[in-house]
Amino acid sequence: MNLRLIKLTKEYREELCGMIDEWKEDQTKNHTNGSPAAIFRKDPRDFDRYLAELEHRDPSDGWVPDSVFFLLDEDRDRLVGAVNIRHYLNDFLLKEGGHIGDGIRPSERGKGYGTEMIRLALLECRKLGIDRVLMVCDRDNVASAKTIIKNGGVLENEFVNAEGVVEQRYWIDLVG
Repeated sequence: MNLRLIKLTKEYREELCGMIDEWKEDQTKNHTNGSPAAIFRKDPRDFDRYLAELEHRDPSDGWVPDSVFFLLDEDRDRLVGAVNIRHYLNDFLLKEGGHIGDGIRPSERGKGYGTEMIRLALLECRKLGIDRVLMVCDRDNVASAKTIIKNGGVLENEFVNAEGVVEQRYWIDLVG
């Protein structure tokens, strides 16, 4: 696998639209979650606006600054996933969201991309000066839990969110 995290450019507009369409179809058919939510906030067909509003740069209205990266399979020139890194945690993110929201394109799941994407995202967290990363996933999302654990995640606790879903909170130490 020849993978890297990239910032989105116009070159990948059609690839992004295809990935988003595939993801939305999977959410409708299989009731999967929409993580990372950052990539679904705006319509990618209005690409200039999508790019301009993809990341939060200033803290406002409860949002924290974040960075959004896409996992590119360079061998196939294909977007296979996306990751949203929150630069710090507010009260809500400390409880439920964590530093990283991530997801793999439905047709690419189960191939090891998630583990590698989190590894690369943790390198980006280090660049941001984050020493300890919180990741949260639904308890029944076994694949996400495995990618977190493979990257050093240690389960702190479980809780029931506002929708009645049991979620798990994992910490990953980046120091040392």
